[in-house]
Amino acid sequence: MTLKLYNTLTREKEEFKPLHPGMVGIYVCGPTVYDHPHLGHAKSYVSFDVIVRYLRHLKYKVRYVQNITDVGHLTDNADEGEDKIEERARLERVEPMELAEKYMKSYFDDMDALGIMRADIAPRATGHIPEQIELVEKLLAKGVAYEAGGSVYFDVNKFKPYGQLSGRRLDDLQASVRIEPNPDKRCPLDFALWKKAQPNHIMRWRSPWGDGFPGWHLECSAMSMKYLGETFDIHGGGLENIFPHHECEIAQSEAANEEPFVRRWMHNNMVTVGGQKMGKSLDNFVTLKAAFAVHNPQVIRFFILNSHYRSPLDYTDEALNAAATGLEHLLIPITGVKERIRHAREKPPEEAILEKISEHRRRFLEAMDDDFNTAEALGALFQFSREVNVILNSGQEIGLKTLQEIDSFYHTFGGEVLGVVTEKPQPGAGGDAKGEEALIKLLVNTREDLRQAKQYQLADEIRKKLAELGVILEDKPEGVKWRSRL
Repeated sequence: MTLKLYNTLTREKEEFKPLHPGMVGIYVCGPTVYDHPHLGHAKSYVSFDVIVRYLRHLKYKVRYVQNITDVGHLTDNADEGEDKIEERARLERVEPMELAEKYMKSYFDDMDALGIMRADIAPRATGHIPEQIELVEKLLAKGVAYEAGGSVYFDVNKFKPYGQLSGRRLDDLQASVRIEPNPDKRCPLDFALWKKAQPNHIMRWRSPWGDGFPGWHLECSAMSMKYLGETFDIHGGGLENIFPHHECEIAQSEAANEEPFVRRWMHNNMVTVGGQKMGKSLDNFVTLKAAFAVHNPQVIRFFILNSHYRSPLDYTDEALNAAATGLEHLLIPITGVKERIRHAREKPPEEAILEKISEHRRRFLEAMDDDFNTAEALGALFQFSREVNVILNSGQEIGLKTLQEIDSFYHTFGGEVLGVVTEKPQPGAGGDAKGEEALIKLLVNTREDLRQAKQYQLADEIRKKLAELGVILEDKPEGVKWRSRL
């Protein structure tokens, strides 16, 4: 089976063939760093992390670019007021760039916790002002942009395909405009390429049109083309970015270069709360830091990947608790396999088991080849785990080679591709590991003594308290085993 992905532009699943054989260029819209990231951000960046991981698993050389928006933007029809970064900086009584640094660090900390690999290039908007000014000059020279009142606007009537990504006709868009008209604009839909800075606007740069700052859409075109070329393979982002952001990116990029901008557009769906989009504007968001206080980041990642990237994901405490339980069940046989490997001996591989591994590998790859269907891929991983559990509990001696093949399956598909199977330390793996481990063993032994004495209520109380501390006890025929809970 060949990789197929859904293209928002054509509204079809298409066989993936990169522009340059063996190489993939992908750009994903990054965060505006004025607050801590929330679960909605995690949905997008976990989804594209797995997409990049899988492309690399298929042996593509991937250049992954994800921007950092460290300059806020006024809406296109606004002439006064502050952008998000400046407004928040004023509230926190810091410089705007100081605020951007703070929340950029917060973003990367949370993404690292989720196991998201850093982009190959993470360009910052403020570091690419010359490229953005150069793009504006090019559009002016081609006659598709105009200067008015110290700002520069893109003339959407000069770009006939405008609306192709969102499936909207220009005439219909113009008829539906309800914003207050801006006297500087020729058409209400025209969007700002460069905005004149008002006296109270702190973040400003010199330009041929006076002091100002780039429009919302300009940075992504300038930076994606700088690092990936005038045409590249994949541009990703959230559904909410299709219009106007990505629509405007297409217009300004293709008008400037007279070449196709992006071959395939990919958009992840949103996280919802009670069916309503999670977002800061609705004040119904859950920051990742708050979620991490309750659940291991690995659980959050697993929760997200249980839905297809193009499907909505409804957040509830019950859903996250179910994800924690599901991931725990997935990891139990992995621990068992690693333990068996330490004591296994060399013997001819069990062909029947190797055939099962091959079958589940095929199911996993089919799921991922079908527009990166992580929910189906996890289903294949769970089915594999159920069979591994049966094998481990059968009493059959499994040879070293076979056990290593099982472990390799988990490492490759659960770890390298999905990123939900990671090598995690046992409780107490920090500074006083030996002391904490000794204490746990003491409590486990005490519980066994209580059980022998038929004091089951006290024994159950110890088990309960250990579980609250993240230590799970498993009663096995050969004795009690303990491990960390996620």
